[in-house]
Amino acid sequence: MSESTLPRSAGIDMLRGASILLVVIHHLGLRIPLHKTQAASLLPIPLLKGLVYNGYEAVFIFFVISGFLIARHTIQRDGTLDAIDWRAFYVRRAARILPCLLALVTVLLVLHALAVPNYVIQRSGQSALGATVSALTFTLNLYEGRTGWLPGGWDVLWSLSIEEVFYAAFPLVCLSLGRTRWLVPLLVVLVVSVPFTRAAIVDNEIWQEKAYLPGMGAIAAGVLAAWVVTRGPRAGQTGRVERLWLRRVLGVSGLAATGMVMFYGAPLWHVVGEGYLLVLILGAVCLVLASPEGGQTWRGFGWLGAMGRASYEIYLTHMFVVFTLVALARFSATDQAWGWIWYVPAVLLSWALGWLVARGFSEPANRWLRSRMNAWRAVGAAA
Repeated sequence: MSESTLPRSAGIDMLRGASILLVVIHHLGLRIPLHKTQAASLLPIPLLKGLVYNGYEAVFIFFVISGFLIARHTIQRDGTLDAIDWRAFYVRRAARILPCLLALVTVLLVLHALAVPNYVIQRSGQSALGATVSALTFTLNLYEGRTGWLPGGWDVLWSLSIEEVFYAAFPLVCLSLGRTRWLVPLLVVLVVSVPFTRAAIVDNEIWQEKAYLPGMGAIAAGVLAAWVVTRGPRAGQTGRVERLWLRRVLGVSGLAATGMVMFYGAPLWHVVGEGYLLVLILGAVCLVLASPEGGQTWRGFGWLGAMGRASYEIYLTHMFVVFTLVALARFSATDQAWGWIWYVPAVLLSWALGWLVARGFSEPANRWLRSRMNAWRAVGAAA
């Protein structure tokens, strides 16, 4: 089944859009704090801080969504996880990931060579070669854990490192354990281990945030959600009213859990410690399960769904917008109280840049690479 024929979920598109929105706001908010602007006179400071300081949590929601979509699409194409066509899986991942990744690394290297501020790799122990190798081998999180933070344009690639290492192993795990009773328990253990694997990391803040296992636990939760959906009652066996009731319960539960983490994180931390991420992951699972196939975007929120559909491209490119607007704010000597005026342009320009990259580059490259790789596979099979 081709990517274009797979059913979409407007709810999941909106959830991805909300996540990338929080990431953009977070990276701008670290440089122009929203709660220190005039916005604080109109909105509660806890709300503003929740919007600004939850970019990391938003990435974990992305992890859950990614695991759900990858596993669901695999089951829709191949029937079951243990029947996964691993060659086709790797072709799809490479065609989706590599064009934008290679283009981004190339642009970042050019900006580094031109000594453009905010893009120069100059920390002791780091180099352009080291950053490039780590980005292309999906070990950038390890590289930062050893050497320190990279410039923002490079730093966003830490989450891609976690995702792609998970998906490199995904077909192998499905083929080896998919026909046994061990696959689901393994995924459950990975999910439940999140608070413990984070708590086990001390004296390295960067590695604690960007270690493989916690992120993989969130992805595993998404895979489990897809497994539950595909093994659950068929539409004809469950009435429309019951399904609607269940989705509402899941939706409310998901909003409550994610909202608690984002806006009441400190009190929650005092109760559950590192378990706050598990609360977030389970909340994201509820939101994913509450999103039906198809559906319509809420009135007035079509833009959020559109952001979700270009979330990968926005994620990789939004730091160009953030650095440009922060430079303009400093050049124009914008008073801190008026810093809020840069947030709407940041969101709109990040969305526009991501959309242009998706339409003009990554989607055509994705289609071309798939056609070429599938052609090579066909030739190899015929030989």
